Amino acid sequence: MAGLWGGRFTKKTDDEVFAFNESLTFDYRLFEKDIEGSIAHVVMLEKQHIISLDEKDAIVKGLITIKNDINEGRIEFSHDYEDVHSFVEAKLIELIGDAGKKMHTGRSRNDQVALDMRLYVRDEVVKVDELLLALLKVIFRIMSENLNTYMPGFTHMQKAQPVTVAHHFGAYFEMFRRDRDRLSSIHKRMNYCPLGAGALAGTTYDLDRDYVSTMLGFEGATLNSMDSVSDRDYCIEFLAALSTIMMHLSRFSEEIIIWNSNEYQFIELDDAYSTGSSIMPQKKNPDIAELVRGKTGRVYGALMSLLTTMKGIPLAYNKDMQEDKEMTFDAIDTVKDCIHLFTGMIDTMKINDAVMAKSAMNGFTNATDAADYLVKKGMPFRDAHGVIGELVLYCIDNNKAIEDCTIEELKAIHPMFEGDIYDAISLKTCVEKRLTKGAPSPDRMREVLDIYKDYLN
Repeated sequence: MAGLWGGRFTKKTDDEVFAFNESLTFDYRLFEKDIEGSIAHVVMLEKQHIISLDEKDAIVKGLITIKNDINEGRIEFSHDYEDVHSFVEAKLIELIGDAGKKMHTGRSRNDQVALDMRLYVRDEVVKVDELLLALLKVIFRIMSENLNTYMPGFTHMQKAQPVTVAHHFGAYFEMFRRDRDRLSSIHKRMNYCPLGAGALAGTTYDLDRDYVSTMLGFEGATLNSMDSVSDRDYCIEFLAALSTIMMHLSRFSEEIIIWNSNEYQFIELDDAYSTGSSIMPQKKNPDIAELVRGKTGRVYGALMSLLTTMKGIPLAYNKDMQEDKEMTFDAIDTVKDCIHLFTGMIDTMKINDAVMAKSAMNGFTNATDAADYLVKKGMPFRDAHGVIGELVLYCIDNNKAIEDCTIEELKAIHPMFEGDIYDAISLKTCVEKRLTKGAPSPDRMREVLDIYKDYLN
């Protein structure tokens, strides 16, 4: 067992205590960020004449060698070390000797791990954003191809009014666009460098924190050393954003599952994104959508876990905060996989436009338009609402859609009905006359698509 401390202690750490305390089993994935931060730190130490040029060069060369050796499999992570920081430092000392012992001058593991995690999360924010952009491009394509693909819109899971596939998918475009906005805001807020905060009270060495910040691509250095080492707001914010992304994906997945059912048949999923049954040969299951829906709870759990971990921690650093990593890593991996696979699933699925249109026509989705027809003839809306309610009841009793009724049947309900009612309640008319901003009319949707096109480019 190797660590970065020991002079104060007269006994070696108990094996079970070491195993309970160590974090290398999961924080190993921070090694590149640890090395990146260490290189910036020692370059700054040499600039400030805290270490010599030869020592800096030896440390930097050694760290680059270690990074390459890990990536190429020549060095494997050993559980003899407490964490990734002690592992890298020990390998450096093995490689270059005493000069490696100077790398840690002017810093603590507290600000070191704060930096590593911030660098890692910052990169992952960008990667998730890129995946969302790819998803939005697929949604945009589907919208562009389905401006006139009619389908029922639902409220309370009941058919309500006719819309188009373009309009329905546009709702998800808006959701994922807001998700990207949240990621951008998080990136901006977290982009400050904690290195140089020391354990909690800075250091007596003449460090140039702003120089290090610039080297590492930050907007600047953090302004309070205690907050620098004890802040995990950016992880919580990121997990909250990831949870919202998963909520949106889960809602979308729920609809994909429903639409793919035998009862709906609105869509057909590609074989590559479906699975079968071990006993029922006819089955084609929407497992990807179901797993996305299920894994949403997993990501929610990470958010709640970290919130609970942080809620009672006094300033500054406490070991509890080690618990930020596993859950954050898992949530990030989960969300990236979900976005990627969901994108492929909807990109390859077939939309059964005829089935969707038939469903819209058979669900009285044009009832509001029938009421509006009477209003335009001079009837108060509340009275028109009652007349159409009576008409719908008649249609249900006679197993008909409104448009299937003869003019005689309609006039028997109310004499104000004329022959032009059929055009007024057609799917095409119902959709095209909805011309308010944000409505499903193809004209309005083309305007929206122009905005989305500019956004994607």
